[in-house]
Amino acid sequence: MPCTTVLFGKKATNDGSTMIARTDDGFFDVKKLVAVTPGKQPKKYKSKISRVEIDLPGDPMRYTACPSVDPKHGIWAATGINEANVGMTATETITSNPRVLAADPLVVYKKAKNRREKDTPGGIGEEDIVVLVLPYIKSAREGVLRLGSLLEEYGTYESNGIAFNDKDEVWWLETIGGHHWIAKRVPDEVCVIHPNQFGTDSFDLEDAFGKKKNHLCSKDLREFIKDNGLDLNQDGKFNPRDVFGSRTDMDHIYNTPRAWFMGRYLAPYSHKWDGPDAEFGPESDNIPWALVPDRKVTVEDMKYLLSSHYQGTPYDPYINRDTGMKGMYRSIGINRTGVTSICQIRNNVPDEIRGLEWISFGSTTFSAALPLYINVDSFPDYLSKVTLDASTENFYWSSRLIGALADPVFSTVAQFIERYHNTIAVESRKLVAEYDRKMTESQDFSLSAEANGKLCELAKKQTTDVLNKILLESSKHMKNGYNRADN
Repeated sequence: MPCTTVLFGKKATNDGSTMIARTDDGFFDVKKLVAVTPGKQPKKYKSKISRVEIDLPGDPMRYTACPSVDPKHGIWAATGINEANVGMTATETITSNPRVLAADPLVVYKKAKNRREKDTPGGIGEEDIVVLVLPYIKSAREGVLRLGSLLEEYGTYESNGIAFNDKDEVWWLETIGGHHWIAKRVPDEVCVIHPNQFGTDSFDLEDAFGKKKNHLCSKDLREFIKDNGLDLNQDGKFNPRDVFGSRTDMDHIYNTPRAWFMGRYLAPYSHKWDGPDAEFGPESDNIPWALVPDRKVTVEDMKYLLSSHYQGTPYDPYINRDTGMKGMYRSIGINRTGVTSICQIRNNVPDEIRGLEWISFGSTTFSAALPLYINVDSFPDYLSKVTLDASTENFYWSSRLIGALADPVFSTVAQFIERYHNTIAVESRKLVAEYDRKMTESQDFSLSAEANGKLCELAKKQTTDVLNKILLESSKHMKNGYNRADN
């Protein structure tokens, strides 16, 4: 899906946690948050899109997921954290180029032409990857290795990027054609900014084929590059983005501006982002994949980035004056987002409660992020009992309603949205701190379910309150408004 991914290493964050996050930008996909226990997991998996069938290991772990409410196109679990405190988000749709796709074609499902033939299954894709990997891994590195082996065996029908994190490491994997891939450990001190392009801009092949400390890849990657004349690099440097990625006019409208805005926010002093002598502009092809932020970063920073719409620039679609450039670039906070998840693995709490998953439904510009403890067998109905019909009884639809009502009158309701986001952030942090302390002192980690219940009560109260305010304000601006005094 056309998403945006942000990754934070543990030395880049304010509290030493690792964080991975992604906006799941489908087409208004109705989403929910669930916990998948081992008894609910299949022994054989069959993809609805590609029809591929895969036998699964017999020892799955519990994990969280944000599946589609309508199962007709598959599970699309999107993101989650498992009971070993390994987070995963899958997938970021990325770009490639004709040379790669011709050398290793995508593995696409082919329907039989007649009754004498059999259908040919395709590879694995976004529909499948979380279910195939997350229940079976105990570290971020294990996630890379399991997914890599699946890609080599079954292939993929699309180009994707996938992130993993545990308490110490963050890894990023990108597919190359149908069966090849590379993966890189994100340095602890950096933040990764990743719109819908092949992003990795440096890679140590010697490490990948030697000690495998920080770099991993498919077994024949060197031969693949050489045999197909893929290496475009000069002076002995190896930039995977140049070799496997794209550089198109559409990238400059849809992708690179998002990286520019995120880099501009994270490192405003280390690099020059504006003006005629800017080091990087919205359409630059060389915006770094990873940056050392100018200050330690937080969950709130990650949420701000994933909610952004070029605030403070002439490209903001909500700007009141006509700049001639407003709305010309694809925003990060987009209308059709289904769910955004921040998988935070903490290092300052007991192992049982390391994992916090911050969930936001609908357009991130308008929706709030709610933290949840993941060491539970189920989540409150406000998050998990979502239907295909609009309702104010769950977080998903309430968030969607807020966005749809607020968008046309943004300038008049922006203060309500900001207060709503801040209230949820402040009060949810208080609750998490309270329950972290209670569970650490009592060693009763079953209190996570109670905490999640209170967090949902908070979210429902504040979400209903802001929805009432925005509905009233939006009603005032209806085109059929008329008073007798208007005569």
